[in-house]
Amino acid sequence: MADFELMRSLQIQAKTKIVMLILDGLGGMPIEPGGPTELEAARTPNMDRLTQEGALGQIVPIGPGITPGSGPAHLALFGYDPLTYEVGRGVLEASGIGMEVREGDVAARGNFCTLDEQGRIIDRRAGRIPSEEALPIVERLQAIQLPDVELDVRQVREYRFAVVMRGPDLDPEIEDTDPQATGVPPLPARPRRNAARRTAELFDRWVALARQALADQPKANGLTLRGFSTDPKLPAFGEVYGLHPACIAVYPMYRGVSRLVGMEVLSFQGESPELEFATAAETWGDYDFFFIHIKKTDSRGEDGDFAKKAEVIEQVDQALPRLLELEPDVLAITGDHSTPARLRTHSWHPVPLLLWAPETLRADDRQSFGERQCALGGLGTFPAKHLMQLLMAHAQRLRKYGA
Repeated sequence: MADFELMRSLQIQAKTKIVMLILDGLGGMPIEPGGPTELEAARTPNMDRLTQEGALGQIVPIGPGITPGSGPAHLALFGYDPLTYEVGRGVLEASGIGMEVREGDVAARGNFCTLDEQGRIIDRRAGRIPSEEALPIVERLQAIQLPDVELDVRQVREYRFAVVMRGPDLDPEIEDTDPQATGVPPLPARPRRNAARRTAELFDRWVALARQALADQPKANGLTLRGFSTDPKLPAFGEVYGLHPACIAVYPMYRGVSRLVGMEVLSFQGESPELEFATAAETWGDYDFFFIHIKKTDSRGEDGDFAKKAEVIEQVDQALPRLLELEPDVLAITGDHSTPARLRTHSWHPVPLLLWAPETLRADDRQSFGERQCALGGLGTFPAKHLMQLLMAHAQRLRKYGA
């Protein structure tokens, strides 16, 4: 990871601005041997021009062969070693929608699911019910009470919700109840250590009451819980790097991880790349670091839709001139992990990286932004947790180390 004490000691104030543009799940694979990846198939004239002026490389989110979740992958992008700073999905989702998660509380991310008559999962996402359909179902869960603890349940998006349990002697060391498969029932909340046994029993009791409340639902008649966690007390990103950071993201989880590291999360209406870049333009004078997150590359990859994922990349490229008009000093375009449409899930493959910093960068000879070109790029392949210190250097925000 970026050595936080080293970053604190070397940081210097400057007027330069850094943009980290993350296309979630950017990395891909060819559908047929020898064919293009989604990024290579996409028409990206603006990214290709930046490639010719900049340099390419690859980042590894966790380690070779390790498939990352979105939370640890983003922590790595921000310079936090994900093997040192473990943050559960629950606190990310809850923080992303503005729920308070204090130290000692236990948060979990919930999915509505569809169960058959034997209680087996037949759809892990309840048909991806829309948010307006899920909201009254969440309200049923809000009415459930347990003795000795306080429960807060709120809608996140579509089939997802967050639940926070507050009370004495709670422990988040609990296994997920999502079996990550269909044809089997949801799992019980299993404690990873004795101290979490009571908390697991409380969540099991809550789930049993929830099942009763959802029994008449045609789609969302069950639920699973993931990412049991509490406030991780992360070092503040702005203080570590001497930056005033902002987050521009649509999905709550990414807003959540940004809020946990101390970024200001900016509000805006809509979810297109154009609107996200317009938000950066409107607030350009207020911040010197912008984390801009594009979700649908990952969603289309998980759907197994190669063409749609390439289309999302093209949409970002078409909107890119709006961002370039702001004249950032350093622009990194990459992803948090790979999500090949061929695999329909996150994968361990290195993630393409494009770095553009016209005042400080030694350009390589690459001509287009894609996985094969990135594997040959001048930046090489390196851990994602080192990306931030590289961006800081190109922004001329680090003084010399030693005499």
